[in-house]
Amino acid sequence: MKPQSRIRNQDSDSLCENDSEWRRNMRLRIYVMTHKKFEPPKDDLYRPLHVGRAGSGDLGYPGDDTGENISVLNCYYSELTGLYWVWKNCQDQDAVGTCHYRRYLINECEQIFTKAEYEKLLGEYDLITTKRVKLNHSYFDGFSANHNQKALVAAGEAIRELYPEYYETFVRLVNGTETYFGNMLVARKDLYNAYCQWLFSIFALVSERIELETGEDAYHKRVFGFISEFLLLVWVTKQGLRVKECKVGMLGEKAETRELKERLAEYFLRRDIDGAKNYFLKRKEERPDGLMEASDVTGELRLSMQVIATAGLERAAYGSSILERENRFSELMRIFEGINRAVYQTRIGCLREEDIEFLKKYQISKTALGVAVQLPGDKKEETKRVLEEIFKHMEEEETHFSII
Repeated sequence: MKPQSRIRNQDSDSLCENDSEWRRNMRLRIYVMTHKKFEPPKDDLYRPLHVGRAGSGDLGYPGDDTGENISVLNCYYSELTGLYWVWKNCQDQDAVGTCHYRRYLINECEQIFTKAEYEKLLGEYDLITTKRVKLNHSYFDGFSANHNQKALVAAGEAIRELYPEYYETFVRLVNGTETYFGNMLVARKDLYNAYCQWLFSIFALVSERIELETGEDAYHKRVFGFISEFLLLVWVTKQGLRVKECKVGMLGEKAETRELKERLAEYFLRRDIDGAKNYFLKRKEERPDGLMEASDVTGELRLSMQVIATAGLERAAYGSSILERENRFSELMRIFEGINRAVYQTRIGCLREEDIEFLKKYQISKTALGVAVQLPGDKKEETKRVLEEIFKHMEEEETHFSII
């Protein structure tokens, strides 16, 4: 059954009355998808769900391998095996939602939502999910660079066959620069069911047409988990739903992210720029999601990229770099945050004396500023303006290198 183009089509007065009554008696549950032991939120609203439980060790949580399920396909569907289980087996709730053991939708005070807050939002919006990710390229190009392009093309073909009224929206958005992420959403159960019916019918057809056993690593096998993040945007756009987009809060840092920073710190200590660059690029190829805001919660991986680029350019031009003066990871992060702060203040026309003093104190090169000032999509004229504004406040002899 195809979902209707709009779930709510009642008379507005009766809709308000029904919504008010529904909120007072709402049964709501948020399932926290996990594949490892963790400390769940104390709020009983949040219930752990062990995804991919079939064939894995028991964590002591309810799993997605009971009732009607696709738990054995978790290596391809990732947290979607949990979404599928909720769709097919959770029939005693008026509204449901999904989040991750480390990622939660949060309010403006950066606290995870309470039941009362969700009740209020569900009276005003049809669906609650993450803020959109703004890409520097089209979704199609980004997906093709990091994943199996054939799967995305097959998804589009399946939409054209099963839901032709959605195809124009798919084409427009796949060539656009936005997507949702994380497969995190909260909605009334009827709307949630309609979305899952649409989504999994598409993937059922795709799975018949592409080869899933490709020998890829565990990360890249999760092709349906990746595509579904984007397809949520297609679905809500075509449906014309009222969507509340929220910030995502992180509880702790991924072990992979922590390990990556620790290894980069070792390369910086040895002043091994090439080693740091090669290691970083290798890990980025293996896990391209590592630089997303949801993974790089401190922003230190992006700063590390900036350190590597700056040090490489400086050493190539002058035989030495900032790493000769400072090679401790924490101090490098602090220095490059200061560089970026000075650039930002210049962009908005508020460069402060303390920013200039900072740049002089740490002998920040013109090369370092040239790296920091570049933003995707910026015109050359704007980049030049910002640099010239900084340079005119700094005496030439106090910047040790020339911009490249």
